[in-house]
Amino acid sequence: MYLTIEETAEHLSMPESQIRFLIQQKRIRTIHDGENYLINKDQFSSHFEQVEKYKKMIQDYLNEPIPEDIDVKDED
Repeated sequence: MYLTIEETAEHLSMPESQIRFLIQQKRIRTIHDGENYLINKDQFSSHFEQVEKYKKMIQDYLNEPIPEDIDVKDED
């Protein structure tokens, strides 16, 4: 499914100017039909999957209990 720049900005919750900048930087693949840039929606699915994966990894890390501190000074 192809989206326009406006639809892509809404889908990604980003301003249109940022989408245009990413297109100029060639960080978003597009097709130009002579008038509009068309953006394949599927190219963002792997990005969202990776974001969710990293969110889960960070949450797991933050939920990990802190090990008890070994009191080195207490040795005899």
